Amino acid sequence: MDQRIISNIPEEYHVAEDIPVTEPERQAFFLERIHTYVEQNRAEGRSLRYAIVTFGCQMNAYDSERMKGLLEQMGYEEAPEEEADLVIFNTCTVRENANQRLYGHLGQLKPLKQQNRNMIIGICGCMMQQPEIVAYIRKSFSFVDILFGTYNLHRLPELLYVRLYEEKHAIEILPEPKEHVEIKGAKRKFPFKSGVNIMYGCNNFCTYCIVPYVRGRERSRTPEDILKDVRSLAEDGVREIMLLGQNVNSYGTNFMEPSEIIAANPEYSFPELLEDVCQLPGIDRVRFMTSHPKDLSDRLIQVIQRNPKICRHIHLPMQSGSTEVLRKMNRRYTKEQYLALVERIRASLPDISLTTDIMVGFPGETEEDFQDTLDVVRKAEFDQAYTFIYSRRTGTPAAEWEQVPDDVVKDRFNRLLEVVNEIAHRRCGRFEGTTAEVLAEEQNAQDPGLLTGRMGNNLLVHFPGDPSQIGTMVQVSLTKAHGFYYTGEPVKV
Repeated sequence: MDQRIISNIPEEYHVAEDIPVTEPERQAFFLERIHTYVEQNRAEGRSLRYAIVTFGCQMNAYDSERMKGLLEQMGYEEAPEEEADLVIFNTCTVRENANQRLYGHLGQLKPLKQQNRNMIIGICGCMMQQPEIVAYIRKSFSFVDILFGTYNLHRLPELLYVRLYEEKHAIEILPEPKEHVEIKGAKRKFPFKSGVNIMYGCNNFCTYCIVPYVRGRERSRTPEDILKDVRSLAEDGVREIMLLGQNVNSYGTNFMEPSEIIAANPEYSFPELLEDVCQLPGIDRVRFMTSHPKDLSDRLIQVIQRNPKICRHIHLPMQSGSTEVLRKMNRRYTKEQYLALVERIRASLPDISLTTDIMVGFPGETEEDFQDTLDVVRKAEFDQAYTFIYSRRTGTPAAEWEQVPDDVVKDRFNRLLEVVNEIAHRRCGRFEGTTAEVLAEEQNAQDPGLLTGRMGNNLLVHFPGDPSQIGTMVQVSLTKAHGFYYTGEPVKV
């Protein structure tokens, strides 16, 4: 895929003597300048507000939390999208509907921006790594002020500075990472749980997927940096950690910096990292996402088995149950290998909750292929499956292949949903009548007398409680299963 740098940041901001050259000092410089600007507006009676609209995966959600942290360090206050002075869309490009949703939001904001000439609109994330989409946005939505991609989120203060002080568009899309700068001080949705990126990018090149083109090749952070981040989060009151990567099981590829731990143990990989995270004090739960079936090792299963802090939940994207379709997808495992892996996981972790992704309508999929998918669903008995229809993505090999007719795809999708929901409903109900440890996350939206939390297997539980319990572990008797959630009663200890 053709990639290029698009940048119109004034040259003086790159070379001026009073501006630091290295990071993170450079962005700290611009952050302070924006903070002064925001405070001047506040002194004049006008507080500046921001909104970040997030599309896509857990990693995008984590990126948005980091950008929120930056903006609040600059003095901005969070507000609804339609009331904000600065709106940033953090985009996903895995499926076509994400593009259309973005364009819909931009259309709604255009009249608001015409009314408020000081409004700034920015777009970042995976969509911006596709030059043809950047060109389309610049042509069709010329009122967008800031464009940046997946490799330079940390440069948000500088891009904002250019827009505010130069009163011109600030556009910087990098075809590959020039440097890695971790953004500190994320604004977390829940103060007691946080994601931690352990790696970036993907080397798998599934034929339907755009991610390797927009996120780049795999790059792993050093164990030292990851463990330092987890310690810091634990000291800040975080109880649950989610280790994030496009494929966490391939952690250990192309380390970003030298590491003494890796030098001492070149075999160090994800199982070792997971075990090291579990040894850190203050952390009660450890999760990870996402696992690629071809890389999930027996060693990882053993680590999960002997560490009670690791949540008994594995998200194991299947995509298809047909060996022939999997071959065309470049998934590098067969139907039989996937089922054998499920058997090994369940044999060692009988209480595990397995969730998956299933795609319907991949180019060339036959009815026989689809029946293989149903067969795997019935045999694997997933607790939950995220089902979706294949979305043609320009720039991927599968986009050029013969597509399955829409009516056939919709029929298969509906049949798949029936099987998936019946099994998931039964599987998720197996805990009824037991007691589980639940991390209380928030007051229930419908009934403030209830709290909502999650079990280690990621199932939701609603139970009586008061706000003082939010962020704590509560023993709950699961009195009634309701499909994908439970109602229960707290157990007095």
